[in-house]
Amino acid sequence: MQQIALDIGIGANPTLTNYFAGPNGEALSHMQRLVQRPNTDSVPTYVWGAAGSGKTHLLRASAAAMQSQGASVGWLDASQAEVPEFDESWSLLVMDDVHIYDAQRQHIAFGWFVQAASLQRPVLCAGSSTPVDLLLREDLRTRLGWGHVFGLQPLTEAQTRAALRQAADARGLFLGDEVMDFTLRRFSRDLGTLFALLEELDRYALQTQRAITIPLLKSMLENT
Repeated sequence: MQQIALDIGIGANPTLTNYFAGPNGEALSHMQRLVQRPNTDSVPTYVWGAAGSGKTHLLRASAAAMQSQGASVGWLDASQAEVPEFDESWSLLVMDDVHIYDAQRQHIAFGWFVQAASLQRPVLCAGSSTPVDLLLREDLRTRLGWGHVFGLQPLTEAQTRAALRQAADARGLFLGDEVMDFTLRRFSRDLGTLFALLEELDRYALQTQRAITIPLLKSMLENT
């Protein structure tokens, strides 16, 4: 059966705590050290992997952790209508989806790298492939591969089930095995999609005052 990729974004409030690492524990540990001691490692960090592997979750969670400590964070991605000017007060620079940067974004990203290096500020980036395979200008591609590089591995089905169960428990929701089976058969298994689906399901269950069942899930898809 073909799985459905829902047009809904990553679940709300990604944190390093609610990131289900699975085989990616080394990358998670690195992010935790980075936000705890950002001034001790100004070497760039690049994470890569397929869509849904958790790249954006790690980047957003790291940025949020820094901001919760009162730090200022610079953010660059391919969808921003307006790119902020480089700010020397930034304690961390984050660049997401670098693999789809246009020429203007690549120019800006390279400039951010240069200025971050001069100020010894850490840079955290993510893309879809290894640095050597990125179709970007050479000076930017080289900088992306210069420091810490982590390839994110997909979760096994058992790990995906565990991650979804953990997210449901955190919301105080009960997902029966039949609902879990139906969800994993019918929807894309990347955690961004699954967590966003869970968020919508939680909201819909509260609105309708019904338990989470397959009929409720089908009703939500028909009415939202």
